[in-house]
Amino acid sequence: MDKQNSKFRWMVFASVLFTYFLMASQRTAPGLITDQVMSDFNVTAATIGLLTSIQFFVYTGLQIPMGILADRYGPNFFLIIGAVLTGLGTIIYSLGTHEFVLFFARILTGTGDATIWVNMVLILGQWFKVKEFVRLIGLAGMTGSLGFLLATVPFSSLIDLIGWRSAFFSAGLLLCLCGILLYFVLIKKPTQHFLNEKVSLPNEIDREKTVVLLRRIFSDRQAWSLFFCHFGVVGAYVGFIGSWAVPYGMDVYGMTRSEVSELIMIGLIGALIGSPLTSWISSKLGTIKRPYVVVHITILLGWSTFLLYNGNPPKYMLIMLFFIIGFGYGASALTFALVRQSFPLSESGVVSGLANTGGFLSAVLLPSIFGIILEQYQTASGSSGNGYYYGFITPVIFSMIGLIGILFIKERYLQKKQIMR
Repeated sequence: MDKQNSKFRWMVFASVLFTYFLMASQRTAPGLITDQVMSDFNVTAATIGLLTSIQFFVYTGLQIPMGILADRYGPNFFLIIGAVLTGLGTIIYSLGTHEFVLFFARILTGTGDATIWVNMVLILGQWFKVKEFVRLIGLAGMTGSLGFLLATVPFSSLIDLIGWRSAFFSAGLLLCLCGILLYFVLIKKPTQHFLNEKVSLPNEIDREKTVVLLRRIFSDRQAWSLFFCHFGVVGAYVGFIGSWAVPYGMDVYGMTRSEVSELIMIGLIGALIGSPLTSWISSKLGTIKRPYVVVHITILLGWSTFLLYNGNPPKYMLIMLFFIIGFGYGASALTFALVRQSFPLSESGVVSGLANTGGFLSAVLLPSIFGIILEQYQTASGSSGNGYYYGFITPVIFSMIGLIGILFIKERYLQKKQIMR
């Protein structure tokens, strides 16, 4: 039986995406309990920023190596191990009694999380034909935003109901069970039903050529433009939502945790709309760069508005800003559309890893920088209000870097280059 024509492929699709859905939720879920962790463990704002950053740091550092490993040894094993590691990290986080345990837990979670995207793409490429794959990869991208959405009102309500430790323990246990499910779906059942079929991964990177390929990519100005483009549009949003959005809403506006979760959810709705809408606009206009430039300018204006209102814009405007910034994050899928347009398929995996590294590097940097600024002004004045104002300078600078990156994209040259190929 052919894998790509079997009904079983839909079981693979559902299992992999459900796992991604849960794993994505654990990227930002700790941001819901920032104040509680600071109180329970008696840690500073800078420590919380570092705690948030460590997961993204591990995720970022493993993107390119994970792509190379998955190409060489296959994606199934790494995805299963990733789900289990994320689950174990979340469970340990829920049982932690010291800040060092929390750091270890987030390192495990980041390691597991780093496996999901590259391996998920390769697995779907094995089980689905090209036309199906193009349609389904869009749904896969939206699944990540749905995971972030889970880590807002639903997970916040669960925390209020059973406590943060029980909520995170339950999520970790469910992820470990997903790892077991993936073993049966990706390895055991296919071995029984597709004994005579050997699936070869397209675009495998030859071991002898890996160093040469990396050297060429890292010396390509276009690749670095994509890196900085993604740096500016992803990390400011993910880093802020995953660390300081809840304390900001509670400290500056006197909101409850549930109310801030609703605000974050508005941003995630913007992300869900932004991905398909900007892709559709780009296809209609026949250009990726121009609408993406508009997105970057809009994001820059959005973050700058926080500075314009001294870190405290009116609530109605705050809702609009969260939606706009979330919309821009959803539009970040255009980065990978540019990768596919710019580079041959044999190089697009590594370039995608480099671009994704840029996005999450900014997610690593922002929570720590924001936390250090917040702690400095809180120490000086006893109030964190001014700290938030100066903290918003960081996403503004990141957005400027992203705008410079997209402006340096050479789309005309790439279109000619693509036609020649």
